[in-house]
Amino acid sequence: MKDEKDLNNEEELKPDEMADETPSDEVADNEEAAEKEAVANEEEKKDPLDVALDQIAELKDKYLRQVAEFDNYRKRTLKERAELILNGGEKTITALLPVIDDMERAIANGEKTDDPQVLREGMQLIYQKLMKVLEAQGVSKIETDGADFDTALHEAVALVPGMGDDKKGKVIDCMATGYKLNEKVIRYAKVAVGQ
Repeated sequence: MKDEKDLNNEEELKPDEMADETPSDEVADNEEAAEKEAVANEEEKKDPLDVALDQIAELKDKYLRQVAEFDNYRKRTLKERAELILNGGEKTITALLPVIDDMERAIANGEKTDDPQVLREGMQLIYQKLMKVLEAQGVSKIETDGADFDTALHEAVALVPGMGDDKKGKVIDCMATGYKLNEKVIRYAKVAVGQ
């Protein structure tokens, strides 16, 4: 038979053995639960008015930060928009500068020659260069030759009667060329329409 000392030793070993068998997750969960309980007890000890005032202060701080952040965003976008308005045409103007240089050279050379054919050829080359620059910027002509009259593209400035049934509702003549910028009409073509 075991005496009392042996029984006490066995009892002392049992809790240690059980501690070795308890997973560490359960210990961590128990510690978290104890911390939450301590915080809850602490909040219960606080006056409800103090808790409410703390929450109000926290919400007020969040609100002020959001307002400041939005105000900074608004100011930044206004500044960016103003810059775009002021400098938005920079790319286009820079692309047109070589055409202006060509015009200046043509004017200077025009004074040196009396041959109108040379002047015409120079003007034609400058015109072609200008149209290429505009096309690179997204500008395109609205075609009117033999086209049906379309109020989305054309502006009728004259009606031409007696053109026959095949010319009725068609563009007869273009007085001013129309242009589109990236498929948006920026100037309607002024045309004469058959009646």
